[in-house]
Amino acid sequence: MTEARAKQLSLIGILAFSATSLPISAINISMSVYLPQHFASHVGLDLALVGLAFFIVRVIDIPVDGLLGLVMDKTNTRWGRYRLWTMIGCPFMMAGVAAMFFAPPSVGVAYLVVGLLIVYLGQSMLDLSHRAWAVTLAPTYDDRSRVFGALTAVGLCGGASVILIPIITEAMGVSEAANVSIIGWWVLLLAPVSTAVLVLSTPERIVPTPRDHGVRFADYISVLRRPTFLRIASCDLALTFGTGWTSAIYIFYFTDSRGFSTGEASMLLVTYILAGIIGAPFMGKFATFVPKHTTTIISVIGYGACLLLLPLIPQGNVAVGVAAMFVIGSFAAGFNVLTKAMTADAADEIRLDQNRERSALLYAVTTMTNKVSSAISVGVTFTVLASLGYNPEDGAVNTPLAIDNLQLVYLAGPLVFCTLGALTMIGYRLGPRQHAEIRRALDARDAQYAREIAVEAGIEGPAPRMAPERDPA
Repeated sequence: MTEARAKQLSLIGILAFSATSLPISAINISMSVYLPQHFASHVGLDLALVGLAFFIVRVIDIPVDGLLGLVMDKTNTRWGRYRLWTMIGCPFMMAGVAAMFFAPPSVGVAYLVVGLLIVYLGQSMLDLSHRAWAVTLAPTYDDRSRVFGALTAVGLCGGASVILIPIITEAMGVSEAANVSIIGWWVLLLAPVSTAVLVLSTPERIVPTPRDHGVRFADYISVLRRPTFLRIASCDLALTFGTGWTSAIYIFYFTDSRGFSTGEASMLLVTYILAGIIGAPFMGKFATFVPKHTTTIISVIGYGACLLLLPLIPQGNVAVGVAAMFVIGSFAAGFNVLTKAMTADAADEIRLDQNRERSALLYAVTTMTNKVSSAISVGVTFTVLASLGYNPEDGAVNTPLAIDNLQLVYLAGPLVFCTLGALTMIGYRLGPRQHAEIRRALDARDAQYAREIAVEAGIEGPAPRMAPERDPA
């Protein structure tokens, strides 16, 4: 098993496993940054209605993630457990992308809602199966920081590739409306290629479980009540809300408040994302020396301090803007790495206590928190801007007061909510020593199950007797 794990955790293997992070992140960036603006400015839907549509879809999508997580953890086929869901999710996401990124100008809110539902369903299948698969691929405390750091870095490359498109097309004279179609074609290319790389190159180890591995809803309720996981979910909710707040109005802020063109603003966003390619692995590595929850607090402090410097950027000064966004992006990249890695640790703690696989369910819950925060951030920020007199339409002239309000709204959200996320990590107890003890107990129990299965199959003699473990569930 040690040799198999060493092979699984090679750099090439990790990069191949990270492949589907490319389209997942590309979708996240384009859906949060470009698509709301596209439907409000070019398709012709009212700004408040666009925000409402995103909110409605997120609310509908929330229970779907929980159901997907429940079913994924129960899946056991010749194709694997999470590998199968990866293959199912890819075509779903591609169908939604085709509907959203090539929408005709005459569509209404109903079209937007249905298209978003399809996109997010496929994305949920890909994302949940990917994260849960990583739990079995990287079993140790430090391995998870490394693997999730790589997943985040590769995903940021996918997001950066989307941001580069407007920069290139603006230099070629392509319209902003055409940019969305080009982004759509790019995602439609990334999704099947990256999924094929993952499925064909990465082995999947299905964790042995008792034969009575049935669906007991009391177990799932007990999962949500666990203090360790509640801290992680609360932290993830606050951090995602803070960063999602800025994503929803990023283009508006950097063009109307800071004086950049759309292409220059996109260049700054590319810098922010590309900084994560360095920042994510760095934070993952840093978390092997300092506990993950402490590293999370450090990341939030650095992020907030640098965010306060944005109003000091001279109007339209690309060089200073690039430097500022690189530092901010480096700190922000640590958020996803650390919360995902801590969720994997919590999954081990729960599996030891309940003797059931819960990885996909835990990631479903954190995905639900992400969707809740994303939905609220888009809906709230768009509604607040509209109430404060800001007009996002092409060619609109906003008053100085409306621009000041835009800047205030852009900065206040992330500063408040990211700080709340950091505060949830104070007193967190599942550190490297505690997790090492959990892994030793899990490995011993898994070996026992494997021996019992071998005995029943007639492969080896009777397994040595072991003291039975209490099942709190």
